[in-house]
Amino acid sequence: MITIEGLVAQARQDGASDIHIICGLPPKYRKDGQIENMCDEVLDEAECLRLARDLAGTDEAFKTLMRDGELDSAATYAGSRCRIHIFKQQGVPSVALRLLREEIPDLTKLGLPPAALELPNQHKGIVLVTGETGSGKSTSLAAMIDYVNHHRKAHIVTLEDPVEYLYRPDMCAINQREVGKDTRSFSEGLRASLREDPNVILIGEMRDKDTIETAITAAETGHLVFGTLHTGSASDAVDRIVQVFPEAMQTQIRLQLSMCLQAVLTQQLVPKKGGGRCLACELMIVTDAIRNLIRAGNTPQIANAIATSSAIGGQTMDQALVRLVRSGQVTRDVAMQYAHDRDFVKKNAI
Repeated sequence: MITIEGLVAQARQDGASDIHIICGLPPKYRKDGQIENMCDEVLDEAECLRLARDLAGTDEAFKTLMRDGELDSAATYAGSRCRIHIFKQQGVPSVALRLLREEIPDLTKLGLPPAALELPNQHKGIVLVTGETGSGKSTSLAAMIDYVNHHRKAHIVTLEDPVEYLYRPDMCAINQREVGKDTRSFSEGLRASLREDPNVILIGEMRDKDTIETAITAAETGHLVFGTLHTGSASDAVDRIVQVFPEAMQTQIRLQLSMCLQAVLTQQLVPKKGGGRCLACELMIVTDAIRNLIRAGNTPQIANAIATSSAIGGQTMDQALVRLVRSGQVTRDVAMQYAHDRDFVKKNAI
């Protein structure tokens, strides 16, 4: 009989990141970015219901799933903490389960640009980590928060949906709040956090106007705010934040953002030569020139400003991909597939 414990144990052993349970298909997992079968046994409706009930944990939670059509949670199976999303499709539960690392990785071992290692040393402002789903944003943020935990005497408040990595307080006091359990929403939890005497605030996802507006306020009042966005570049992150607001507010938001944004780290996981994946990062360190571009709404010029900021550790995604090709980690063809400017990579990745 297929069990969650067994599936997680197999995925962990094989180095997979996600498990998918779908009626009419064998259990599948994502390994090195590709979806593969875990076994040949096809799951029927009864097995999907049984597995969904097990993952829901309580009868009340299972009833919520069947009524609302989706349910989020986190739990530990086979020694691995997992982020769980159960959802109905064609009336039958499906599952997307993400395996989380048991230990928070060392910030210096993630393959980040050297200048990114200094981001946790900021004392105020906004630091964004962006990228598509599965690009390692949560891992990078967890490593940054844990760096603060081991190097500063501070109070850290996290707002997550759900809580992924569990921190072991060292030099810091840490409160981890889960949306839906400990607070009703990111925006309400963030507003409340300003009354909780934090030094550092982690926002699992900056989803809406209220959350972004409060994050800017928190940064302006002397807090260090870490957050995520699903954007593919630093300039896209700026545009996404501004466009959340009504047009009448956008000039003011650009001004505020230009003053409190410290850096944007954008990530992609790129197939390596010989198997596996490696991290490619764009890093925008906000300079006076970039602050002026943000204020003026001239975001198309931000990429050029990043490209010329190598003296302070900035780099575009295309520059990062060229470096990976030159170091022998990635083929030129793969780099071009993941590039923003394919001609630039084709010309320089030699």
